[in-house]
Amino acid sequence: MIQIENLSFGYSKKKLLYKDLSLSIAEGSIYGLLGKNGAGKSTFLKNLMGLLFPLNGSITVNGYSPKKRLPSFLETIYLIPEEVNVPPLTMKEYKKLFSPFYPNFNDEQFFDYLKQLEVNEEGKLNTLSFGQQKKFIIAFAFACNTKVLLLDEPTNGLDIPSKIRFRKLISSVFTEDKIIFISTHQIRDLDNLIDHVIIVDNGDLLLNSSIEVISEKLSFRTVIEVLDGTKVLYKEESLKGATIVVENTEGENSKVNLEHLFNAITENPERAKLIFKA
Repeated sequence: MIQIENLSFGYSKKKLLYKDLSLSIAEGSIYGLLGKNGAGKSTFLKNLMGLLFPLNGSITVNGYSPKKRLPSFLETIYLIPEEVNVPPLTMKEYKKLFSPFYPNFNDEQFFDYLKQLEVNEEGKLNTLSFGQQKKFIIAFAFACNTKVLLLDEPTNGLDIPSKIRFRKLISSVFTEDKIIFISTHQIRDLDNLIDHVIIVDNGDLLLNSSIEVISEKLSFRTVIEVLDGTKVLYKEESLKGATIVVENTEGENSKVNLEHLFNAITENPERAKLIFKA
């Protein structure tokens, strides 16, 4: 369980990225933190990891205060940053050096994940392409079997086949006792993976809801024309007509489109809050 209470953070007190943010994150879901570039998504993950500290408020992760950086805390959490930096070591040397910090590290899983992601095991890590380095870190992180896994823009640097393999792999490693938290602006890459959505904009929590509840509250439709009186939260023209997001007042069952959801929520934040409070 991750508990955030009245979190305020900024690199200066005059310009806060987050203001009085309160949020509970429970085990058993893959969370998507959606936001614009520069909205502070990476900063949020670093606060959870204890690499940055809130100006006000508190964070607890499975009972630990991240800012204390206790070894007993660090062995339960892993952050995959957007930009990875690897040392001039072979993969086996890296595993030998760093895996002892994670009591649940599984060698067999590690090499299986490398195989699934098609990572070449030969040579020094720093001689690999950025995409290969990123996939190596993903394989290592998953093999650590931590309770909390934080991924910052995990598909950056991956080609299309690698993105497909990544989605399959993350689905296979997820268990009900884990929290997987993904920060991304590349929403389409993870559309069918995320089952709980968090949207923060201008330091304000606009949405914290499961995909199931979102599909109950909102309807995602493609229509030839928008009828008069339709209260549209978001509209996007397409070759087939117009794709719209509206309040689901008739109990429709539609597939949630995360990109359209994000646009609908950020363009109509106050109305969205009313819909999801109801």
